Amino acid sequence: MNIHEYQGKEIMRDFGVSVPNGHVAYTVDEAVEAAQKLGSDVTVVKAQIHAGGRGKAGGVKIAKNLDDVRTYAEEILGKTLVTHQTGPEGKEVKRLLIEEGCDIQSEYYVGLVLDRATSKITMMASEEGGTEIEEVAEKTPEKIFKEVIDPVTGLTPFQARRLAFNINIPKEALGKAVKFMLGLYDVFVKKDCSVAEINPLVTTGDGEVLALDSKLNFDDNALFRQKDVAELRDLEEEDPKEVEASKYDLSYIALDGNIGCMVNGAGLAMATMDTIKHYKGDPANFLDVGGGATTEKVTEAFKIILSDDNVKGIYVNIFGGIMKCDVIAEGVVEATKQIGLTLPLVVRLEGTNVEQGKKILDESGLNITSADSMAEGAQKIVELVK
Repeated sequence: MNIHEYQGKEIMRDFGVSVPNGHVAYTVDEAVEAAQKLGSDVTVVKAQIHAGGRGKAGGVKIAKNLDDVRTYAEEILGKTLVTHQTGPEGKEVKRLLIEEGCDIQSEYYVGLVLDRATSKITMMASEEGGTEIEEVAEKTPEKIFKEVIDPVTGLTPFQARRLAFNINIPKEALGKAVKFMLGLYDVFVKKDCSVAEINPLVTTGDGEVLALDSKLNFDDNALFRQKDVAELRDLEEEDPKEVEASKYDLSYIALDGNIGCMVNGAGLAMATMDTIKHYKGDPANFLDVGGGATTEKVTEAFKIILSDDNVKGIYVNIFGGIMKCDVIAEGVVEATKQIGLTLPLVVRLEGTNVEQGKKILDESGLNITSADSMAEGAQKIVELVK
């Protein structure tokens, strides 16, 4: 789950991580009022959307007085920002962060991720702040420094100090930089983050070390114990189909193709999409119904797939291990009847009670094409769609 920059900064502030003072604003008047409260010589007006690259898209402005704040707020609120992360459709700006300006001396990057190669949290840092870390990794990888963190000891002051030295934090700011990194690690672990990224981290003329930007992502599987974080979810920033899928514990991601996929298991879902591509087809989605699909779940999955106007056919690929193929077949038949499906539908079943499942499909009287293998099913749905 992703949250807005201002929400991430509030969480970090609670853990003693230094961030500039700021207020969220939903209207132009609220933006001006927030700037008055801050009373700083320079005010930053920042668009709040779930995407990076806002500055390059015109979503971050520096205001020197209240008139500037009003002008920029009017300009940005309601604007559709198109960045490298939003896609060509962009995202509409519905809220702003009004933040005090600061005397920036230097910019850095600090981030925390789970390194799957070591199965440990890793802190990365670079003196190339303000630049996309992927770009730094590609052009100047030697400027990225890493500390692999032992889960028993956590991030140690020694590791934080070594990172600060490596990225050339000024000596007078080393202590504050170490405190900042330790606090950020605390946020990552205690709030069940999957990503914590500060770009840029800045040192200021008055010796402060601040998070000028923040990106916190959270592990969806841990939200049951992070109720305060779950309440920060902004559904308007998410794909409505993905939001609907989450209500039924379906893992759904929209893609650009025209073949809807309904599969059980993430690995099988990925293999199914690859096989469709192999036969020159284009998957319209990733959809994992999980291990306990019911008739209701299958029906909702069909509805979500069909809500995409680009879908011209559906491929159901189920391996019945925990699930039984006859139960899935009944769900497919019932869902097809309820929805009145007219698009081509190919179903491949394998596993427990597979013969009973195939019999249910064959005797349903519906226009369902059966397949005996994943490859055969993919080939058939691509041909039917074409």
